[in-house]
Amino acid sequence: MYAERTSLLPGAVLWHNEPGPGPAVPVLPDGCMDLLWTEGRLLVAGPDTRAQPLDGVRAAYAGVRFPPGAAPAFFGVPAHELRDLRVDLTELWPARQVRPLAHRVTDAPDRASALEAVALRHAADSPPPDPLLRAVAEGLDAGATVAATAAAVGMGARQLHRRSLDAFGYGPKTLARVLRLQRALALVRDGVPYAEAALAAGCSDQAHLAREMRSLTGLTLGRYAELAAASWPANSDTAAPSGSRTTA
Repeated sequence: MYAERTSLLPGAVLWHNEPGPGPAVPVLPDGCMDLLWTEGRLLVAGPDTRAQPLDGVRAAYAGVRFPPGAAPAFFGVPAHELRDLRVDLTELWPARQVRPLAHRVTDAPDRASALEAVALRHAADSPPPDPLLRAVAEGLDAGATVAATAAAVGMGARQLHRRSLDAFGYGPKTLARVLRLQRALALVRDGVPYAEAALAAGCSDQAHLAREMRSLTGLTLGRYAELAAASWPANSDTAAPSGSRTTA
């Protein structure tokens, strides 16, 4: 069962997932990156451009999901270097630093809170996320066009694309598609009819949403709704974060 709450880390979400008898849901692109704990390891889930295939492993997870653009400063690596990847944290930070942290989280009675404490301590010594890129993500998530977003933050198209690769792992057009799809899926999970969800999220019609769903996830809207209803509690208003059901 998947559950989440707002993290003490600004803009982040703390979540945990326990294996259950229901069907597993593929991890869908969401524009985010995650710090993960599973089976005694600390991992990093990079930004996805496609649904992550399931590997059949059913394990407990805890995670801190960073909002779009926030994780590269925390991990110290451009987002595009981790695109569509799950890597051990020891590939980014010294192993002598990571291993005691992994043991601390593993031994904690509340692993999600222990992982959050690790993130809070490290974030205090990390540079803050770029506020311009945060504004880019917020503008695109509100449905603004890429051109309007670039103008609002005072960037040219090439500069915005280059900085988006570092911050989000892909260009602003891809980020806009991913965020639009997530807006639509949040409405679908709330029971909004597909056609209404498509228009409210910014798609031209239901067929447009269906094409985007297949392109970015490989699922149909109907199949996704079935999996979501079986796997997540009714009060969960966001999709399972990147990395929550896959391993490195």
